[in-house]
Amino acid sequence: MTIVAAAKSAGRAKRDHVVIFPFPAKGHTIPLLHLASALSSRNILVSFITTPAAVPFLRDHLTISSSTVRFLLLPFPSHPDLPVGVETTDALPSFSLFPAFLAATASLKDPFHLLLRRLLLSSDDPPPLCLVSDFFLWWTLPICRRFGLPRLVFHGMPVFSMALCKSLWNNSAALSAGNPIPVPGAPPALRLNLAEIPEEVRNSVDQLGPAAQFLDMARQTDVASWGVIVNSFPALEPPAYVELLDSFYGHVDGGRSWLVGPLSLFSGDDVGHRNVKAQSSSSSDCIRWLDRQPDGSVVYVAFGTQASISGERLDEVAYGLAKAGVRYLWAVRSEAWVPPVDPGELGRIERGWVPQKEVLSHASVGGFLSHCGWNSVLEAVAAGVAVLAFPMIAEQHLNAKFVAEEIGIGLRLFPAGSVGVVGREEIEEGVRELMEGEKGRRATKAAAELAKKARAAVSENGSAYQALEMLLDELRKIPKAAAAAAAELDGVVEGDQA
Repeated sequence: MTIVAAAKSAGRAKRDHVVIFPFPAKGHTIPLLHLASALSSRNILVSFITTPAAVPFLRDHLTISSSTVRFLLLPFPSHPDLPVGVETTDALPSFSLFPAFLAATASLKDPFHLLLRRLLLSSDDPPPLCLVSDFFLWWTLPICRRFGLPRLVFHGMPVFSMALCKSLWNNSAALSAGNPIPVPGAPPALRLNLAEIPEEVRNSVDQLGPAAQFLDMARQTDVASWGVIVNSFPALEPPAYVELLDSFYGHVDGGRSWLVGPLSLFSGDDVGHRNVKAQSSSSSDCIRWLDRQPDGSVVYVAFGTQASISGERLDEVAYGLAKAGVRYLWAVRSEAWVPPVDPGELGRIERGWVPQKEVLSHASVGGFLSHCGWNSVLEAVAAGVAVLAFPMIAEQHLNAKFVAEEIGIGLRLFPAGSVGVVGREEIEEGVRELMEGEKGRRATKAAAELAKKARAAVSENGSAYQALEMLLDELRKIPKAAAAAAAELDGVVEGDQA
């Protein structure tokens, strides 16, 4: 284990202590980094477990005020199917290697066991109150149980999508009932089509492959955990879905969902507070370009860091934006793709990292063409920007449904039940409606109202602020786990191997 202090004051002072272990994917890591900052603002020591290659990115994205956060490094395991040096999912040359990546992360189990025991036995720091670990790191639960340490699970999804996935996982027969799919426990008004359900849930009846078995273990340990951290807030989530989600954790003493978001606002990581090292000259150039555009005139286009998007699909987006005739700023991951049409003076294409929260908060941005990853949706909510949903993988179709039908802050490019590729005509029509149409105006108004509620939630008397305080109070009541670690060191603890 290597300890890298983020700031000099992290360490010996007597304070509460929380351990955080994210899945090595940027979309999973950033919100937990925000949680670390939120805890640090309460003078809580945070031990943030990661791998060496991730440290520069984490340092650049940790808020300046996060003085009690330290990084604990575990070497990333090698795997015969993974290229050397791949330690995060966004570095995978193909998403087909994701099962191999999952297998590699599972090899962190034994090093994590040793690290946690050292933390529990440390005379320099207080024993941890809990572990917060990602859904995919399911093997952390048996280790936590061995030491009597509460484990809180993190998904990176809204309550809405999480509750529906869990209900369908538990009632897979509903998937063959035909559209609309009946979801046990969901409000009767819900109309859900098979195409909106994540592939991992649709295929959950097939437990023969190693990836399916891995996910099955993750689901079992998920609901056996002490609770779930949700990057959302009560005013955003319909109460019926919160109740449905809580029902899956209710059999564990104290188990429930804790809505403590938006974590990016909660942590103080608002525009202007990011570590200055994260600002590249390219990102500064794109902000200066936005400065020259009229208020509310620009569509920001970004599809996240995970989905692999073909050149043909990118071509259709480029043609659609050109036909719509609107100003746009487009964050493109691919260095090889060449736009089939010249963006001209109306468009700007940025390669690599873009300061998305700063972009969305800019006065010139009036809409967001997004894949509907949950982090991006929350950033749009916080900025009060309407969304044109272009979902691609995982739970993004459910998030898109939530955006358009439940909270009304956007439109969808994938209508309910549609299949195939969204073409340039659909993109042109959707962008124009978002920026100029009545539906777009209604979505923008709803987004502005939710932005106020998001900031209220993280204020001192807000719902998310109070939820985090209540969570910490509940954890402080649980006996510390150091005694079990000492017993294991002496050879007293026996049982299944961690």
